[in-house]
Amino acid sequence: MTNPSSELLEERRGGVLWLTISREARRNAISPGVLSGLCDAIERVQHERDVRAVVLTGAGDKAFCAGADLAAGTAFRFDHSEPYAALAELLRLARRSIVPLVARVNGACMAGGMGLLAMCDLAVAAPHAVFGLPEVKVGLFPAQVLSVLHHLLPRRAVAQMCLTGEPISAAQALNWGLVNTVADDLDSGLEALLGCLLDKSPAAIRRGLYTMKAIEAMSFEESMRFTESQIALFALTEDAAEGQLAFREKRAPNWTGR
Repeated sequence: MTNPSSELLEERRGGVLWLTISREARRNAISPGVLSGLCDAIERVQHERDVRAVVLTGAGDKAFCAGADLAAGTAFRFDHSEPYAALAELLRLARRSIVPLVARVNGACMAGGMGLLAMCDLAVAAPHAVFGLPEVKVGLFPAQVLSVLHHLLPRRAVAQMCLTGEPISAAQALNWGLVNTVADDLDSGLEALLGCLLDKSPAAIRRGLYTMKAIEAMSFEESMRFTESQIALFALTEDAAEGQLAFREKRAPNWTGR
């Protein structure tokens, strides 16, 4: 464990970096320290080939992240001369990440916490987790969160969550595709998902995430032009050669990640 006194704990577990928001008394609400730590960690792992995935979670079992720390009274005080907001910068970094981000939703995931969830590529939730965008209850709206959330959910689901502010259950989140799995044993479910990820080609996953994220804003024809060139680059990697050779030789591949 590194930085044990900070608001964001980091721990390496093999090829996985765990990031834990350590503000349990505040329901793991977002703070400037949490935002700064997340930005630093996500940016750093882009250049660390031995990090195959990042797990994001909250301390304890009550809350993943409750969003902005309203109790502090400063959550929505902005420097209006600064065009780039801190949460928006984190979401931009996550959008560019070619290392898979995995949310371990251990409890309530609310408001800005939904942004942290939505910026992740995969998500596993505990059955007692609840999800909500309650900003309208305090005269606000989940504006930045919408940028990463709207493509994950059906239009009417997004409208329901934003306009009513009422939470949904883990079962409903799974039904809507907000999470991949709801696991009675959260860590076993997470390990099963990570296990399916970590034995695959690192090179294919890096370039694959790059490709997936690049085409989301493209038209069909733009996407086809981009991907028909990308497949040739996938095929040029050492991992592609090794994967096909291993398939022919009926053995497990030995990935180089290149």
